[in-house]
Amino acid sequence: MAVSDGGSEQLADIRLAQTSPIYRWYLRNERMVLGILGFISVVAIWELATQLGWLRLVYISAPSRIWAAAVTEFRVGRIWSDIGISLTQFILGFLAAGITGVIIGLIAGWSRRASYIIDPWLSALYATPDVALIPLIILWLGIGLPSKVFVVFLTSLFPVAVNTLIGVHSTDPRLLDVARAYGANHVTLFRTVIIPTTVPFILTGLRLASGRALVGVVLAELIASNQGIGHMISVAGATLNTGRLMLGVLLLGMFGVVLGEVIRRVERRFDVWRPQPHND
Repeated sequence: MAVSDGGSEQLADIRLAQTSPIYRWYLRNERMVLGILGFISVVAIWELATQLGWLRLVYISAPSRIWAAAVTEFRVGRIWSDIGISLTQFILGFLAAGITGVIIGLIAGWSRRASYIIDPWLSALYATPDVALIPLIILWLGIGLPSKVFVVFLTSLFPVAVNTLIGVHSTDPRLLDVARAYGANHVTLFRTVIIPTTVPFILTGLRLASGRALVGVVLAELIASNQGIGHMISVAGATLNTGRLMLGVLLLGMFGVVLGEVIRRVERRFDVWRPQPHND
């Protein structure tokens, strides 16, 4: 069976080598090509539907109007300060959540007693809607940068902490037994077995948290802010400027796609460290 599979793979490689360079390039970049084609198709259908009057511009705008709004915003330059403010809130909150989440996950995963203490708090944090805490956060920290960063921190902490905890629990016990048999102490076990096993799970948690951090940025700016992309979306919605509103939404979406792709590529490099299921 193994010989047959190896022969099939060799035959597939030979057939692939005989195809045109363009087709080989397509196969290597199929995900990106189909993603771009899907995006262009949606934009074309959207523009056509608005031009034919099937969609009302006052509700959803049109790609051509969004493009015109983007040209105006970037030429005037006022959007750069909004992007800078939102990016600062995102980076500070996301970094704080990443560092804190990894530490909490490692402690809760390594120590059973610590898990008993931390787990109810993580469950409560997950179950509580973030928007319900914002008035309290504003009362504590005001409406400046610290309150926005704290909202981003809260919204993105849970995925990192839980995925790190799952990563520690996924450590193969046979590796721990072998390390202990060779006299490894707790520090060596943690450094040489636990950390390498947990890294792929931490990266998965960071990828999931990046999306929630973006939600936190917009949430904080929608409720109490006078700058940022969320504030721009709020003002544009109040004045029925749907072109500017959709520009803000698309900027957030593009940032999320780029960030998710970067983390996914890093995650793929460390995926070989992820423990594989075994049947024995």
